[in-house]
Amino acid sequence: MIFAILLITVSFSLANESFTPEATIGGYGELHWNKAWDADQNMTKNTMDFHRFIIYTGYSFTPEWSFKSELEIEHNMIDGDGDYDGEVELEQAYVNYHSDIFGFQAGVILPTVGIVNEYHEPPLFPSVERSLYNKYVIPTTWFGNGFAIYGIISDFKLRLALMEDLDGASIANGIRDARGKGYKTTGYDLLKNFSVIYSGMPGLRIGTSITMNDAPVSIADDGAVSSSIGVRLIEFNAKYDANNLYAVLEYGNISYDNSNYLTTTDDPSTTEIDETDEFAYGNTSGYYFDLGYNIGQLIGIEKLMPWFRISNVSRDIDNDDKITDLTRIGVSWWPTDQVAFKADFASVKVKSEDKPTTQFNIGVGYNF
Repeated sequence: MIFAILLITVSFSLANESFTPEATIGGYGELHWNKAWDADQNMTKNTMDFHRFIIYTGYSFTPEWSFKSELEIEHNMIDGDGDYDGEVELEQAYVNYHSDIFGFQAGVILPTVGIVNEYHEPPLFPSVERSLYNKYVIPTTWFGNGFAIYGIISDFKLRLALMEDLDGASIANGIRDARGKGYKTTGYDLLKNFSVIYSGMPGLRIGTSITMNDAPVSIADDGAVSSSIGVRLIEFNAKYDANNLYAVLEYGNISYDNSNYLTTTDDPSTTEIDETDEFAYGNTSGYYFDLGYNIGQLIGIEKLMPWFRISNVSRDIDNDDKITDLTRIGVSWWPTDQVAFKADFASVKVKSEDKPTTQFNIGVGYNF
């Protein structure tokens, strides 16, 4: 027994002696040219935008302990006068511990929701822009302060993340506007995100997650939460990318609970439940389905994929169910796995409009 312990200790020491701490760098970016026309074919948009420029930096302290970060500049320009829409965001910055079966993260992290939130580099999806689903249902990229533990059991990866609260006062348009993005956020209830992912077959990934938070709306002078909105997101996702076939399906539903939402009455000493406020109730749901086939080998190039997408997003806002249906077709070319040239055309039908509008996008993205 003593010999076995000694042998394990010596082996561990030798493994660490052969390890050299090192820094790593990477990143991704994407250029978009977006054009749009209204139902009468009048041009409403014609813009070029270097939408995202991201630098990854990391450092491995030991084989198990490391630091990972992601710094993003959006829309190419940051101006103190506020004339530009650019942003600088620290999307990830966390200490990570990992073994063969267990891991831990602490810092600015991503919840595991859907496919694109964690794996959002442009060469990994075929369209120029991310889908409507990944804007209004799952607000990609969604990040915040928190902690996570994860583990692998057979072909399943399980992860539990505890993160900063959502801002209940900004939930009217869904989770997207309620993200704190790590800036002076609160931890009264903590957002809980639990996910399970199966990847036991080549090219196949199937996942699901549930995310819950009692999002504070108002906070009393003594620091107690006097009003909140319950938020629950349940989603399912599946992806197959092998044998020249590409298929993705994602579906999600967000429900809001106003049972703890209070509003001050004419008597300032009392409060009552507000059943009518626009952000105190309702739901958001949606899906998208992508299907493509790599024809590159037929014409002697690495990867060329025509594809199409159907999607629907329904948002309950201002007592009106706003439904957007979208059909998109496109073609994407990867000269290497880390560079993608893309073009797509879409017909967009909004419930409140009689006729659809159209879009045409061209883009290039990379990651390294």
